[in-house]
Amino acid sequence: MRAQFVLSEIGVGLRRNLTMTFAVIVSVALSLALFGGALLMREQVSTMKDYWYDKVNVSIFLCNKNDAATSPKCAKGAVTTEQKEQIEADLKKMDIVETVHHESTDEAYKHYKEQYSDTAIASVITPDQMQESFRVKLDDPEKYKVVATAFAGRDGVESVQDQRGILQNLFDLMNGMNVAALGVMALMLIIALMLIVNTVRVSAFSRRRETGIMRLVGASSFYIQMPFIMEAAFAGLLGGAVACIMLLVGRYFLIDHGIALAEKMQLVNFIGWDAVLSVLPLVLVIGLLMPSLAAFVALRKYLKV
Repeated sequence: MRAQFVLSEIGVGLRRNLTMTFAVIVSVALSLALFGGALLMREQVSTMKDYWYDKVNVSIFLCNKNDAATSPKCAKGAVTTEQKEQIEADLKKMDIVETVHHESTDEAYKHYKEQYSDTAIASVITPDQMQESFRVKLDDPEKYKVVATAFAGRDGVESVQDQRGILQNLFDLMNGMNVAALGVMALMLIIALMLIVNTVRVSAFSRRRETGIMRLVGASSFYIQMPFIMEAAFAGLLGGAVACIMLLVGRYFLIDHGIALAEKMQLVNFIGWDAVLSVLPLVLVIGLLMPSLAAFVALRKYLKV
């Protein structure tokens, strides 16, 4: 096959269907940008889970004298010294427990004042109203239920709380945004495929005389189809390249500069450039192959002579 002929046919096809080719490029770029963004969002959620789940603790709150009137679990009164020692000893015996820290009422009061000093209730809270607790760090945060089952309901224990629950709503929101992005991506992908098929059909119809002559002189189906497939592949590759640029620009302005989330949300461990760069080859490959396969399928119907 003469490469010069194929390239000339590609140029002719792109010029004849310039508007539709542009629409294909835009739709492919948007759908692949959403696809890449969804992959990065999933990576971000995974990174945040690994980062925060390693830092959160299981908190075992102990009964104080004020809880006896308000909590049925503390009906027997405030936790005793013996009960505290037994709880701590049992915690340290568990293989899944990494560290155990006892937080006194004075420490709890100090931390509360540091976090909520601007609120009106902070001025009336006293140390004796705060709860003692054990802050338990687990080797595997997913095994929280083992601790909860062992200590919930014990004498002197008011409640057992997993701090992961505080973060779970955020992770659920991000996962929901990820699903929404995938849904929009699927819609844009369908639109892009329809545009590709329609563009190929119009291009094949406008050159039906040339393809008919080529068929009559013995040209193979692959030889005839190649310019059309290459046109679609070229448009898809451009769309993939635009999508890659959008992902790079988005990472730059959202996290590093512009909105600069990395500076405003320093407690969040954002994904790095390596995660973004690892997605780009997949985006380019899909941008190249998806239109090519769509064009190949469409040509089997519209290039019959």
